[in-house]
Amino acid sequence: MSDRTRLFEIVEAFEKQGLGRNEYQLQRVIDVEALEQLVDSADSHTDLEIQFTVSEFGVLVTDSGVTVTRM
Repeated sequence: MSDRTRLFEIVEAFEKQGLGRNEYQLQRVIDVEALEQLVDSADSHTDLEIQFTVSEFGVLVTDSGVTVTRM
């Protein structure tokens, strides 16, 4: 992973979808530190994907990045 944290990647992905930081409460949906530890601890040969929803957005987290899409 780069120097950026997964939290920063998730926030940036939401902002690209047009959401302001006050429009979602990410900490109420997921423990980002636990998510980051899980992704970072996965074997490099594992295709780990973690999906969750925040409001009307689907979030996909993999070892290579974060994708947010409107559902």
